[in-house]
Amino acid sequence: MSAIVAIVGRPNVGKSTFFNRLIQRREAIVDAISGVTRDRHYGMSDWNGKNFSLIDTGGYVKGSDDIFEQEIDKQVELAIDEADAIIFMVDVEAGVTGMDEDVAKLLRRVNKPVFLAVNKVDNAQRAADAVEFYALGLGEYYNLSSINGSGTGELLDALVEMLPEDEKVEDELPRFAVVGRPNAGKSSFINALIGEERYIVTDIAGTTRDSIDTKYNRFGFEFNLVDTAGIRRKAKVKEDLEFYSVMRSVRAIEHCDVVLLVLDAERGFDGQVANIFWLAHRNNKGIVILVNKWDLVEDKETNTMKQYTKKIKEAIEPFTDVPILFISVLTKQRIFKAIETAVMVYENRSKKIVTRKFNDVMLPLIESYSPPAYKGKHVKIKFCTQLPTPYPQFAFFCNLPQYVREPYKRYLENQIRENFDFTGVPITIFMRKK
Repeated sequence: MSAIVAIVGRPNVGKSTFFNRLIQRREAIVDAISGVTRDRHYGMSDWNGKNFSLIDTGGYVKGSDDIFEQEIDKQVELAIDEADAIIFMVDVEAGVTGMDEDVAKLLRRVNKPVFLAVNKVDNAQRAADAVEFYALGLGEYYNLSSINGSGTGELLDALVEMLPEDEKVEDELPRFAVVGRPNAGKSSFINALIGEERYIVTDIAGTTRDSIDTKYNRFGFEFNLVDTAGIRRKAKVKEDLEFYSVMRSVRAIEHCDVVLLVLDAERGFDGQVANIFWLAHRNNKGIVILVNKWDLVEDKETNTMKQYTKKIKEAIEPFTDVPILFISVLTKQRIFKAIETAVMVYENRSKKIVTRKFNDVMLPLIESYSPPAYKGKHVKIKFCTQLPTPYPQFAFFCNLPQYVREPYKRYLENQIRENFDFTGVPITIFMRKK
């Protein structure tokens, strides 16, 4: 599981530009988690073979400096609490400001690696000006320019050196993460599953300080359940409960095989639930959506479930081949069906299709509907195979891969789903030169 690195600092010092540079060619895990007054961005990056999650805490302040002073404390405290390392960005053009000093004051008390990044240093004069940042009392600093990338290598070399090693999981059991918004019923779901009649339940020290793994062995199923619920809430950051929820989800999702996404039936498939869904999708995890508290939905009619399912599928297009179950942890309605479904999705994610069989099925379908010609050039797909990765990825070899557009890739994906069961699992398609 990758470490978490937070970029902190006052507005307009170049945090987002730096963030975008680090995640280039890597899709952000969650594009934007909307808060009341801010957006936070999450992405994956790597350097020298080490992966890490990146949080850009910037771009959210509105209002006066007075309001900002309260917000900056909150922002930095959240980053300090959740991250393994912190990049504190300042602006050489502005020099040391009062706000920089406030942030530095908080960071000096931290028992985590802090890297002072002096941004916009793109000439010798500015490099000389950067010396004044020693006054912040954070030791060495790194001169860089977010816009042209100069100096970022030295900072990243030092950063990855200090990040904790990815923990290896020796247990080969499937890992199912229970995630969702606060109060959606995650803890109750786990308690209903393991109940008082525990068979084999071992509390394993979580791979992160924020989650506990429970070994589950009942009714012929055996797996590790990753519980992201019930983590401490700090009075100070009640309004940032959503932030904690997402950070726990980031850690749990990166480290599991199948995500059980629990949502509150009365609240619906809202923005944060959607963000967690796409986070799982982009990490190529199996997904099962559990609509909890279905017993509390009033005025249910014959089509209520169908309409609810339709709404969720519209929200998750084009990846709609996902199991949606309506459960009640209070009455234990369908909770074991949820586990059966998660096991099925896990098996789909691990499925390997023999190359000959794959070609026998796919090539006739491709012949009957070949890729549309592009500027008079005809694309011919000659061979296809499943790649040897832990989740389903497929390569299609053709003469002109650069001319195959997204709609045709979706056609290929739909045909794979129709002929081989990959319900609940994202599929990646690559066009390669033959």
